[in-house]
Amino acid sequence: QVQLVESGGGLVQAGGSLRLSCAASGRTFSSYYWAWFRQAPGKEREFVASISWSSGRTVHADLVKGRFTISRDIARNTVSLQMDSLKPEDTAVYYCAAGGYYSSNMPREYAYWGQGTQVTVSS
Repeated sequence: QVQLVESGGGLVQAGGSLRLSCAASGRTFSSYYWAWFRQAPGKEREFVASISWSSGRTVHADLVKGRFTISRDIARNTVSLQMDSLKPEDTAVYYCAAGGYYSSNMPREYAYWGQGTQVTVSS
């Protein structure tokens, strides 16, 4: 059974930083894409960033470009999201996704999802 487990969420003041991690168990995703999405109350799930496990190529949404960085740790089979210069509008539940065949900003393109981790940025 495939399982993705996120960690690292929490409460931080505006301008601060958090690092989210996503660990996979049950299989490897060496030929797939991973991604982070987020969903704020009353809003649709929103693409944040994606990474190719094999090449390390990354794509970041314009809203987070220059502030967030997605990366992978091959030895630990984990993907991380470093979030700097956080803003109150970054407040959301952040989800890790895996299993995409290409870098997509559409949730339906990813087969596996974590349970989500809350990120709250206070002003």
